[in-house]
Amino acid sequence: MTYVLYTTAVSALMKGAPAFVDRLAATTPDEVGIPQPVVAEIAYGIERLPRSKRRRTLQERFDLVCSELQRVEWTDAASHAYGRIKAALERRGAHIEDFDAAIAAHALALGATLVTSNVEHMTRVSGLRVEDWGE
Repeated sequence: MTYVLYTTAVSALMKGAPAFVDRLAATTPDEVGIPQPVVAEIAYGIERLPRSKRRRTLQERFDLVCSELQRVEWTDAASHAYGRIKAALERRGAHIEDFDAAIAAHALALGATLVTSNVEHMTRVSGLRVEDWGE
């Protein structure tokens, strides 16, 4: 796997953002994956919405994105990377949310690049390769 998608990247795909869609089209299915914490964050965001046409549309778009992309499983390697990330950030007095650290850990465990529009935030994680497909 070459790319792991952060929540903002999946959201951009759900919105049909041209730059993200074009960049995804330039990859093969085995190059891109969605980590389980991203699935959880998107599912939570959809569940928080009142029952409405907007909620149904977002769910349909999320289902479509998920049907096209593989999931990145939460492995022991990702758990160990998570521990290293949190400890290193704590030692530096830096902070990112637990799910952000978990998503970064998935990318590090696979040696993949994290795709996000939140580049400045995620580059706090040492050794993490980050790209913004929306630029």
